[in-house]
Amino acid sequence: MQFTSDFQENDIVFGGDKKLARVIDEIQTLFPLNKGISIQSECPVGLIGDDIEGVSKAKAKQYAKTIVPVRCEGFRGISQSLGHHIANDSIRDYVFDKLGDKPARFESTPYDVTIIGDYNIGGDAWSSRILLEEMGLRVIAQWSGDGTLAELESTPHAKLNLIHCYRSMNYISRHMEEKYGIPWFEYNFFGPTKIASSLRAIAEHFDDKIKEGAERVIAKYQALTDAIVAKYRPRLEGKKVMLFVGGLRPRHVIGAYEDLGMEIVGTGYEFGHNDDYQRTTHYVKDGTLIYDDVTSFEFEKFVERVKPDLVGSGIKEKYIFQKMGVPFRQMHSWDYSGPYHGYDGFAIFARDMDMAINAPVWRMTKAPF
Repeated sequence: MQFTSDFQENDIVFGGDKKLARVIDEIQTLFPLNKGISIQSECPVGLIGDDIEGVSKAKAKQYAKTIVPVRCEGFRGISQSLGHHIANDSIRDYVFDKLGDKPARFESTPYDVTIIGDYNIGGDAWSSRILLEEMGLRVIAQWSGDGTLAELESTPHAKLNLIHCYRSMNYISRHMEEKYGIPWFEYNFFGPTKIASSLRAIAEHFDDKIKEGAERVIAKYQALTDAIVAKYRPRLEGKKVMLFVGGLRPRHVIGAYEDLGMEIVGTGYEFGHNDDYQRTTHYVKDGTLIYDDVTSFEFEKFVERVKPDLVGSGIKEKYIFQKMGVPFRQMHSWDYSGPYHGYDGFAIFARDMDMAINAPVWRMTKAPF
């Protein structure tokens, strides 16, 4: 549940600390069964320097409850990326450090894993979880889509952290590796080729039971995969795609497009780091145009020159390219479709790309180039 403190001009002048304290009291009165509270400070709070940490500490003691202050106005950093780091550090400082050396509140197994960096867009985390549990693993936590505070607190007892969005949560994964000795692995559940390779790579961290489980899952969905490719590949073969997204998508979704016979001719990140681009080189072919945090004008010019059949980006770009006569899919929120992860998600992904490219409307308009 989300609440606003109704920050007003008076609070900017005189400070909003007391109002924040009242809000926490109100939340506790209205929702006494809540397990914890997080506080996100927005831009005006950062400008006046309200002490959200002090209020959090006092109220956490008063109510004997986890309260996590996240000082991340404007999502911080030149390209917002620092915001990810700050959020990770907040979990480390106010959730993990509070736990200390407390034992797990559940009976541990050798197959306990977590899903980290999955925001459950369109149910993505659920479709990923299905495959992991079908191969014999037990998912004890998922971050942060459909996750809970109890799951966050359980994470230090996992045997393996499975990270989907490397950019947003590699920081906390590295911390857990150093402090708790939990290895982590970046997986990719977009498209059958990457799903199969990821399942096998995950299984390598476990025993023969899990390795056999991975092969069983891959075989189970082979008929579904073949049917999807047989239906959509003839309609999408050879179509060119340009991507400009955040997080993991500029590289992770490439395999899913290629499984449908499509070609990625350009890709780039809104808040990528050097290591994101290094990882991307393993996905793209030579000659692929790669760009970093392009402006709207630059992206339009790239599209005019490269002439893709489909652009995948965010809501800011969607209507610009559609008005230019270029098919478009919003690859931040799946255009409110999804899931796109997993085998079932691949069926939805293929359908959505086909609808975007082969919609009759494009016969009634013409791109300027």
